[in-house]
Amino acid sequence: MTPVDTVKRVGRGTLKPGNWLQLLQFGVVGASGYFVNLGVFALLNGPLSIHYIASAILAFCVAVLNNFWWNRHWTFDARHGHAGFQAARFFTVSLVALVIQLIILKLLVSGGTGEFRAQAISVAIAMPVNFVGNKLWTFDGERDSSPPVSSQQSSSP
Repeated sequence: MTPVDTVKRVGRGTLKPGNWLQLLQFGVVGASGYFVNLGVFALLNGPLSIHYIASAILAFCVAVLNNFWWNRHWTFDARHGHAGFQAARFFTVSLVALVIQLIILKLLVSGGTGEFRAQAISVAIAMPVNFVGNKLWTFDGERDSSPPVSSQQSSSP
């Protein structure tokens, strides 16, 4: 799919009410992940005195696990797909968002914003990348995310 096709698909998708419901559900899951992320970050960076970048990465990992489970089972109801393939795609999309988030985090902290506030802002800014990537690639309902299975498989052991 070309970038132009993707933009057209996103545009067509805005006309479907079900996509707006999914966006709302994704937002609820994202909010839970956001608070998981900030809670883990506060614990690691505060009482445990772990550097803010390492804290952000560890907080990201915990939040990704939370968000994957809820998005797979509730937002996109994608239990029909192969969990391993979906998890790999979800993690890939999340890594792209993490890179964006870490760049923004570093810029904000370097500019004088407090570490916790910068974390909160940078996570919120990176969120749209997650929704579009997961909607169109990870949990795409228009295609099966598992590898093709041949109909010519033998039933013998």
